[in-house]
Amino acid sequence: MKKTPLLELWNVSKMFPGVIANDKVNLKLHQGEILALLGENGAGKSTLVKMIYGVNRPDKGAILWNNQEVTITSPNQARAMGIGMVFQHFSVFETLTVQENIELGLDKSFVDQIDDLRQRILDISSKYQLHVDPDRYVHSLSIGERQRLEILRCLIQQVKLLILDEPTSVLTPQEVAGLFRVLKSLATEGCSIMFISHKLKEVTELCDRAVILRGGKVSGECTPANETPDSIARMMVGSDAELSESYSKQLTDRALFSTENLTLAPSHPFGCGLTNVTLQLNAGEILGIAGVAGNGQEDLLQALSGEDTRAKADTILFNNQAVGDQNASTRRNMGMAYVPADRLGHGAVPEMSLTDNTLLTHSDSLTQFSFILKDKLRTLADKIISDNKVKCHNQTSQAKSLSGGNLQKFIIGREVEQAPTVLICAHPTWGVDIGAASAIHRQLIALRNAGAAVLVISEDIDELFVICDRMAALYEGRLSPTVATEATNIEQIGKWIAGSFIDTENAIDRKDAIDNQNNINSKEVTHA
Repeated sequence: MKKTPLLELWNVSKMFPGVIANDKVNLKLHQGEILALLGENGAGKSTLVKMIYGVNRPDKGAILWNNQEVTITSPNQARAMGIGMVFQHFSVFETLTVQENIELGLDKSFVDQIDDLRQRILDISSKYQLHVDPDRYVHSLSIGERQRLEILRCLIQQVKLLILDEPTSVLTPQEVAGLFRVLKSLATEGCSIMFISHKLKEVTELCDRAVILRGGKVSGECTPANETPDSIARMMVGSDAELSESYSKQLTDRALFSTENLTLAPSHPFGCGLTNVTLQLNAGEILGIAGVAGNGQEDLLQALSGEDTRAKADTILFNNQAVGDQNASTRRNMGMAYVPADRLGHGAVPEMSLTDNTLLTHSDSLTQFSFILKDKLRTLADKIISDNKVKCHNQTSQAKSLSGGNLQKFIIGREVEQAPTVLICAHPTWGVDIGAASAIHRQLIALRNAGAAVLVISEDIDELFVICDRMAALYEGRLSPTVATEATNIEQIGKWIAGSFIDTENAIDRKDAIDNQNNINSKEVTHA
């Protein structure tokens, strides 16, 4: 006799103006099962889980919970049923403690039933080895600790189904291993898990089953343990798709852009600033900087791009010219292009069309006598959309109407189209499906091979090892030594991300100090 599924979807469909997000989706999830939900950007994954969590309601079809048809009208109702969700972007308040954040996310009636919330947090944290201190302020937590806070908030409600959207995108390898231990423990106890990820290596390691969406429909299903990341990728994007391969590494010594002991105070109250950051971008190389969010990446990006001009002029050199105090416009005119971390609102203006967003960084070539060359602008916008396979209605579509992955393809295409000599690129494939990620990797490699100097800041170590020639790590505003990619490994970079290189530097400093003191003592003895 087959077990009754915990969750079942019957022909669930959801339409938005001009697009069918989900088209007659059928899906089952059993108790204690870890199910991967896979698909390209725009395949309908987010829409589907939002219907399960009560954010959206299906236009057609039915949702069954424990073999009973239900109508989930809100996240509050979903949580009361035992459904918890951890979104890709955490919903926490930095100025509040862990306990205060958890309490805010719980219904008042539920909190009133708990005798001692603080003790409940400690008990569950200890049981699942989450290591979350209820009294710490969120701004002092690492990204991994913030994610554990979100998971803990779900566990306190005795969740039966936990939905995780790109849960490992901002974690170190050590934190990923810790998360997987928690998830496997939960599954053993009967909790069902729905796991959305573009990291297929993790899917093969963790998940019992995978359901693949294409164009809003279920296009396939597999057992990840019997597949490879490459075979799953081809199920997602088609057998004829070009996927990333191993790219040859190359090292050069002609510096195009560099910093020397770049030190800056934090740009916002919860930042960490920069301390003596020294790096060199060489022509024909990709330098990767690994690290988890909150370790100075934002400060470094703003300083390098020219959005922050507080640096001393000679601490940043562009083609041997001091530009530390020069703005972004000046650096762009010198040949810099920039892909920021925040694509919607920073990389693109949400309410503006793709055509107008193209103009933002191509204004010099698309204007004459202060007039916009509209035909030329539209031609360029169409080229960027076509060359980068951006899924949109047309060039008049607002930036905010695109999926995150498609908007990322547009922004990177717009910047690469300028043929820059220096490209500063933050999280190039964050939230992007494997087919789009492969295309972006090929663009960056082609730019490198054309002689440009490329800096990639990413939380995805695997990605950095694929495309980078040299690597370093950023921790609390300090940069590790730079090493050739072929001369290091994920374990070493993972330790650097956690700050181990600082201990090494301190040990070297202590050794040098001891050696100097011994030399002084030796000289004093000799003199005596």
